[in-house]
Amino acid sequence: MGSELITSVYIFLGEKAEASQNYYSDYLKEQRIRNYLQRRLRLTIVMRMTTLLKSCCSISICILITTMGMSSVNAADMNATAAFIEGFLVPHNQARNAVGVGRLQWDRKLANYARNYARQRRGDCLLQHSDSPFGENIFWGSGNSWTPLQAVAAWIDEKKWFDYAKNICTGPDCTHYTQVVWRTTTNVGCAKIKCNSGDTFITCNYYPPGNYIAARPY
Repeated sequence: MGSELITSVYIFLGEKAEASQNYYSDYLKEQRIRNYLQRRLRLTIVMRMTTLLKSCCSISICILITTMGMSSVNAADMNATAAFIEGFLVPHNQARNAVGVGRLQWDRKLANYARNYARQRRGDCLLQHSDSPFGENIFWGSGNSWTPLQAVAAWIDEKKWFDYAKNICTGPDCTHYTQVVWRTTTNVGCAKIKCNSGDTFITCNYYPPGNYIAARPY
């Protein structure tokens, strides 16, 4: 009976891992196409703006306005800043280093996925997981002053409820922590939004995913 259970668990893990890998590959292809189309669209808009402005103002003013427009697009994506990325990576990798597992790398594709889902939660800020095939941690905080560091710290704080010897949670939850330190996970991408209520919603996606049944995180 024991060997049958173990066999079934490993079969389950293999199927889930393969499905996640295939989904990730397809997702990357879709994102590459989407990114290409977005770049073409932005280029077309900029070219049209430049042509229009040249007809009504001097070339120096045109360049200034066009640059300001492009800067506003980039500034609107708060998830692209180095400080934002480090706010997630540093605490993740500190927790992983503490248990002797490898560092995570930032993955722009996972960050895009996280951001797209976070935007779906803008209206309700609900702590509800997406149907992501990746690993996923979510966070809600009252008000808009919450930082990536604080969100990850809340997940890591669940370590106090993880019994490594028995490989079980002894408190309300420890699966956010175990995903943070899952030994086979190599990539992470996260997003943060301000909900319509003024509260904060933060989510991270992980690849390969963790928290497999009966497996140890490290």
